[in-house]
Amino acid sequence: MIAQRLLVLIATFLVLASSAPPGLADTAQQKNPAQHDQDNWSTYGHDFNNQRYSELSEINTGNVAKLAPAWILQTGILGTFPTNPLVVDGVMYLTTPFNHVMALDAASGAVKWRYAHQTQTEKLCCGSHNRGLAWGNGRLFMITADARLIALDASNGKLVWDIPVVDPMSGDPADLAAITHYDPAHPAAFDRATRFAGNMAPVVYEGRVFVGVSGTGYSAVLADAEHNSASVLGKAGVRDGLRAFLSAYSVTDGQLLWRWYSTAAQGWEGDFVAKTAFGDPLPRDLVAERASAAQHRDAWKTGGGSIYSTPSIDAAQGLIYFGTGNASPGYEDDKRPGDNLYTSSLIALDIATGKLRWHHQLVPHDLWGYDAASPPVLIDLKRPGQTPIPALAAASKSGWMYVLNRLTGAPLRRSEAFVPQDTTMFRRATAAGIDVRPGAGGGANWPPSAYSPQTGWTYVPASDAPTHYQLEKNAAGKTVTVLSFKDDVKRAGTLSAIDPRDGKIKWQLQSDLPMMSGALATAGGLVFAGESNGDFIAVDAHSGQRLWRFATGAGVNAPAITYRVGGRQYVAVAAGGHALFKFPLGDTVIAFALPK
Repeated sequence: MIAQRLLVLIATFLVLASSAPPGLADTAQQKNPAQHDQDNWSTYGHDFNNQRYSELSEINTGNVAKLAPAWILQTGILGTFPTNPLVVDGVMYLTTPFNHVMALDAASGAVKWRYAHQTQTEKLCCGSHNRGLAWGNGRLFMITADARLIALDASNGKLVWDIPVVDPMSGDPADLAAITHYDPAHPAAFDRATRFAGNMAPVVYEGRVFVGVSGTGYSAVLADAEHNSASVLGKAGVRDGLRAFLSAYSVTDGQLLWRWYSTAAQGWEGDFVAKTAFGDPLPRDLVAERASAAQHRDAWKTGGGSIYSTPSIDAAQGLIYFGTGNASPGYEDDKRPGDNLYTSSLIALDIATGKLRWHHQLVPHDLWGYDAASPPVLIDLKRPGQTPIPALAAASKSGWMYVLNRLTGAPLRRSEAFVPQDTTMFRRATAAGIDVRPGAGGGANWPPSAYSPQTGWTYVPASDAPTHYQLEKNAAGKTVTVLSFKDDVKRAGTLSAIDPRDGKIKWQLQSDLPMMSGALATAGGLVFAGESNGDFIAVDAHSGQRLWRFATGAGVNAPAITYRVGGRQYVAVAAGGHALFKFPLGDTVIAFALPK
């Protein structure tokens, strides 16, 4: 019966996705934005490859020491602030905590309009932060912390449509079909379904907006950190896990065109592997897992697999790529026997239909949160005398960058470790507790990497932040795994230049706190990044030498962008800190330029 339902579901959504919605031609969005116009920054990663590389070179290694603020804006909204601004035709668009949106004159910082978001609940599962917008067809798109997908008119900030992000959680195609169209006058089907929050910046391509949901793998509320209460990610009690998904919506009216789930309704258990694809032994009792599989056959319904960051798109191949988060429940993994497909994986889908093309699971039956939260970077690996290999490079929380053939998903290599890795990293928790390094907060968390075709290297910001894992008794007397971030453990950060052709680290910059910002590479031979102590820095892309710094006054925990207005190059970044990791909070956006 389940197999028949899945066939019906696939057929239904193939029909829905087979024809693009009418009237959605947008020539700028049919091409890779970076190839269209270097003056703008119109999508999260600057291009659909998520390379975060700009051909602008007015600001370069020879003059970056003269860089100074051109304008400074204070949003007036304090909180975790990882926004990635967009710039289109001289207008900057950005999100703030609690999903407010602002449009600014990108040359002066003057406010053009504001959208004040009215949340429908004060109980936010995953914090108030937002990583940014998608732009396309004259509209801006945002997923909200209170589980809505919103379209705004980019010219004035007026609401165009507002769709609850919900799922029936049943696996029944009829239930899913009931929520493809939203009618505010008849919201019953949506009201019955489960709401899903999100923090990622969506991406728009060919009349569709693609967006994933987050928070599905956690059992405690991340928003606790914003209310001065303990946020223990692995502690049982607040709510069960959910089943994450990536969706394609029509930019015209918010119609749901297709949906792909991070947990497999069939085959969720996988092959019960004893090692990762790269040979790391996993501490699993496979006999016990196989024996309990029938008892927990429905674990996929609450299996987690959050999608944290903006997908990458290969338009020529018609594929969309992203990483998935850890399986749920993390603290009681005996409830989810098997490999837990497709959590902690890199995924390629057919962009028109949402059909799975390939997957590569980084850590089967993940116990540590060693997932792929950072956007994958699409590159062509070039070697003398050889045909370039279409590749995907993804920095992971395990502290390795994985390089795969992006057409097949076949592993090509894994980089040298870019953060320290202790012998505890693939061990189970104990009653006394162990510090696992790297932990759930890093190596490479959600902050995006950058790639420079000048050097052929990928630039990865990362965290050396151990996580404490300990066995405890819950209220029912069952032993569960609790993870937490201890204040007395030394933390640090790295910015690494990694050659994806051989996996070698070419240089590495050290920071005194985890680097939770993102990287930006430019044709000026520079890499920009933010530090959690408040410094915004520029380094030489070839040597890693620090060439410039600016003290912003708050943790720079957002990725920088660059753009050009009136022939002048700017570099802009948000300085607002991060509540969960206790980095200094602020509300500032700063645009830098060379003196006139």
